[in-house]
Amino acid sequence: MTGLLKLTSYLAVRAVAGSALVVVLSGCVAADRGGPTGHVETSSAEMGLAYGKEACASCHAVEPGQVISPNVAAPSFEALANRPDMTRTALAALLRSPHRNMPNLIVEPDRIEDLAAYLSSL
Repeated sequence: MTGLLKLTSYLAVRAVAGSALVVVLSGCVAADRGGPTGHVETSSAEMGLAYGKEACASCHAVEPGQVISPNVAAPSFEALANRPDMTRTALAALLRSPHRNMPNLIVEPDRIEDLAAYLSSL
């Protein structure tokens, strides 16, 4: 009977430990996938930087501390961010209107918010 009691206790401990491990690992998977929607939690500013690198960096200096743009006529993101008139609203208007020296780039509204958040962080 003692052997059976030890075996039962051992199996119970293993079952609890196994359940705990499953709970912990499923939390990690959910965190990696960003929860039930599958979206990774990233700040708007981080997404704005990523979008800037993808869509704007061929002309603009987008990284913090970068002052010279690949296209010398294109201001750096820091220069834009430090203009006193550059509010989120002004940036949104700027990105929705055509420019003489800028290609006709259509920026999605969500990306405009991300870019505005990124520039605000500079």
